[in-house]
Order: sequence, then structure tokens, then C-alpha cells
Amino acid sequence: MTVLRSYPARGTYDRPRSRLADIVVFLGAAVLIWAIVRVSDGLNVPFHEGETTHIATDAAELPYYAARSLLRMFLALGLSIVFTFAYATAAARLRRTRAVLLPLLDILQSVPILGFLSVTITAFIALFPGSQLGLECASIFAIFTSQAWNMTFAFYHSLVSQPREIDEAARNLRLSRWQRFWRVDVPSGMFPLVWNSMMSFGGGWFFLVASEAISVNNQKYALPGIGSYVAAASGEGDATKMLIAIAVMIAMVIGVNVLFWRPLTAFAERFRFEDSEPAQAPRSVTLDLLRRSHIPDLLGKILGPLVFPLDRVMRVFGLAEHPLHVIPGRRRAGDLVFGLALSAVIAWGCYRVIAYIADTVGFGEVSHAFGLGAITFVRVLVLLVVCSLIWVPVGVWIGLNPRVSRFAQPIVQVLASFPANFLFPLVTGVLVATGASLNWAGTLLMALGAQWYILFNVIAGASAVPNDLREAAANLRLPRGLWWRRLILPAIFPSYVTGAITAAGGAWNAAIVAEVVSYRGETLTATGLGAYISDATTGGDWPRILVGVVVMSVYVVGINRLFWRRLYALAERRYSL
Repeated sequence: MTVLRSYPARGTYDRPRSRLADIVVFLGAAVLIWAIVRVSDGLNVPFHEGETTHIATDAAELPYYAARSLLRMFLALGLSIVFTFAYATAAARLRRTRAVLLPLLDILQSVPILGFLSVTITAFIALFPGSQLGLECASIFAIFTSQAWNMTFAFYHSLVSQPREIDEAARNLRLSRWQRFWRVDVPSGMFPLVWNSMMSFGGGWFFLVASEAISVNNQKYALPGIGSYVAAASGEGDATKMLIAIAVMIAMVIGVNVLFWRPLTAFAERFRFEDSEPAQAPRSVTLDLLRRSHIPDLLGKILGPLVFPLDRVMRVFGLAEHPLHVIPGRRRAGDLVFGLALSAVIAWGCYRVIAYIADTVGFGEVSHAFGLGAITFVRVLVLLVVCSLIWVPVGVWIGLNPRVSRFAQPIVQVLASFPANFLFPLVTGVLVATGASLNWAGTLLMALGAQWYILFNVIAGASAVPNDLREAAANLRLPRGLWWRRLILPAIFPSYVTGAITAAGGAWNAAIVAEVVSYRGETLTATGLGAYISDATTGGDWPRILVGVVVMSVYVVGINRLFWRRLYALAERRYSL
């Protein structure tokens, strides 16, 4: 049967340990801890609602601002990983919650980030009165909402598409839920999770400006960070400062790629499903250094014994019960009660929303928002078609060629991780100078942030094609057209669908910042639902904010249920390797 195999370079694990490696790893960890402590000092400074934080645009402040932004990104990533493990596992393993959790995830993905910010920022400020920690939590939560959904979809897909023999082995061994999660589910989902986490991290960079320079309810808030620095420099119309910030951003993205993502992608290779070893496995200097050091093994010996009691703790709360132990009659009764309670809550919520809209702006505003949504939908559709035609062949080429991937992957990661809206002010300056319309340029701006979801997922899908299938196709000398139709397209189809779903959701979200852009006091606005929500959020118009968020959610969820979910089911049923 197919098993999880490990394919690091030969001799990786029998390399001699080095004292020099121990020193380098220890010093690196010490510097990292010092930097976290130093940057964390600024999270809890005094703050009073109504104050406007001044963001200095002196280039000397950029290293500190970049560190603050990086800390927010990794805190949001940690929250996203915890949410992914809990939510995706519940959706995949608990039948009575799956029918609720998947549509809810569609809705959460469809809600624009500004929609979350308009509600959560007031709550977080009230939760931490007199402290900037409330703004920090609101910013981290906004970044979290840009990362978590893609990661959750990817991990859920890896759970529901596990090979049948792996599932049967786990059941025959009577693994508890914790044992199955830690020994089977996490390793089998590691490869797609790492790649989609890397993509989601890049998506978080895209919304960094919106989460650090916040305009909500006629009030402007700013947090020290590279996103707010770019917003301030754009307001001043200083192209030189923006270019310096872009250079710092590129350096930071490359550094994160070398020190964090590249080691993770190389490490994730050991969890691929294959029966034969690829010719060249990805390598990482940082991972090789860690493997030469004694420190990781020492930490494992110290922290390892703490993991085993978790299974007993789970049993106390009933979380380690094997799925086969559930009594069918009790399951049906529980499903009925749960479904009735959920239906009542949903019905009450819909009634309150309808009543609020009827009492404020009226349903004519809803029709207007749906018309604007149709215009934005056309932009999203054009974006998906064009980006698929361009990036599917490129992603397959990169994913199937280890030598190409070794050089192209870091470039792709930099391009994907770089926040495209940092370039928006420069593009806006060109549009203002040429008198061009944002109605057509808005699609290009949306694509700069959403196209990478397709490319990254296609690369991940192509990289995961079992080497024995590729060798069989080569031995059979399949014609190029047949090779695409019978091997590559079916093999990457599940990954492509995941990437297309998240790209579509990302495009809807990107419309909010792409349909309204500013430079040196000059603002360009495109006709669309994104501009509608952005204007309502800036003005604190709660009824229009609600109408815009509801209409965007209806569009995204409706398209997902009518189109993308059917493709998702087809991918699970026919094209899971």
C-alpha cells in the first residue's frame, strides 16, 4: 500500500553533528528572542480613542516598523494554524457539524476584511481601554482573516482525500482521535498545508496597509508598521520613500523565505505520498544547519514527554473517542436537535438583518448593491480565466522540474509574498498622469493580489504528483496532449480547484482596496461593490456596510455552492491520488 515516505537528500540524517552549528543556532535563537521581546514592548503603549497616531516617514524608522509588521504576521499565522487544525478536523471528522461548518467557512471567506474591521475594532478597543493593545488585536485579527480560510480549505481537503488504506489502517489499529490527528492527519496534510500557509502569509502582506492604517467610522487609526509607513508616504506623494519601503519589504520577504519557508518546504518533502524517490529533493541551508545541531534533539527530548499526556487529557473531555464508538441512534437524535437549534438561530438572524435594512436604507439599496456586485463579478471572472491560462502551465512546469523549482520557487515566493497594493500608489500616479480609467485597471490591481493562489496551488499539486506515475508516463512515451489530459490535469485538478476558490475569494476582497486608490490627495474610484463597501466603511455608514457585506457574501457563497463546490466534490470523487 502507499505509505508516507521520507525523501531528504541521502546522508542527511547521518551527517556528523557540529559544535559550530550549535553555536550558530544558539546565537540565532538568542537574537530572535531578544528581537521579539524588544518589539513587543511597543504593543501595550497608552492609547485613547480619538487620538491620531503619527507615523514618521523617516527611513531610519523602517527597520523597527518592519519588525512590528512581521510580529503581527507571525502571531496571525499562529492563530490561523490553531484554527485550521481545529476547524478542518471538525468539518472532516464530525458528520453532524460538516453540513454547517463548510457553508459557514464559505461565508467567513466571503466577508470582506473591512467588514470584520468595522465590527471588531470597536470591540477590541473597548476590551483594552487606554492601551494600544486593542488596535494591535484588531490588526492581527484582520490579518488572521486573510490567512485562515485558505489554510483551512487546504487541510480539510487533505483530510477528506486521504488514501483509503491509510484510513482503514488507522481504524484497524483503533487509534484515538488525538493519535490519528497527530500521527496520520497532520503528516498527510503537511505538504499542502505548508504551501498554502506560505500563500496565505503572502495574502496577509497584501492587507497589511488596510490593517495598520485603518479608516473606520469617520475615524483614522494607525499602528507603527511598514504598511502604515507606505500609506503615510503615499499621502505625502513621496515616491522615493515608497521605493525605499518597497526595497525593505523585498528584503524582508526574502529573509522570511530563506529562514522560515524554505526550511519548511524542504522538511515537508518527507511527508509526500510516493513509492519512489524523486531525482532531486528541495534543499535548505537553514534546515541542514538545524540537522547538524544538537539543539533540536535536545529540545525534543525535553518537550517530547509533554506531548504523550495530551491523549489522556483528550479522553477526559471525550475528545479521544474513536469515531466507530458513536451510537447510531444517539447520533441521529443529536443531529436532529443540532439541526433544529441551528435553523432557529439562522432564521432569527436573517429576520433581524432584513428588519434592520428595511428600517434604514430600504431594499432599493440592496438592488443597487447587487448591480454593483455584478460589475465586480465580471472583473473576478476575467481575472480567473486569464490567470488560469497563464499560470497553470507555468505552475506545472515549475512543480515538475526540481532544478527549475530550486531557482524559480524563491522568486515566486517573493512575488507572491510581496504586497501588490504597495505598488497601487505608483500605479495610481500613472493613471492620474495619463487620465486612464480605474474601471479597467481595477481588474489588473485585483489580479496582482489574487493570481498567486492559483500559481502556488498548481505548483504544490504538480510537485505532489507521484514520481512513479511520471516515470510510467515517460516509459509509455505518452504524446504531449495525452500526457496533459490523462495525467497532469487530473493530478493537479484538486489543487487547482482549491487555488481557484481562494483566488476568487481573494479577488472579491482585493476589490475593496483595488476599486478605490489614492495618491498625493488624488482619489480614483471604480464602479463596483468593493468601492461601495470601502466608502461605507470609511464614512461609518452601518446600514450600507451591512448591505455591502451581505451582498458580497451572497455572491461568493452562491458561486461557491453552485459552481466551485461541485468541482470540489468532483475532485474528491474522481481525481484524488
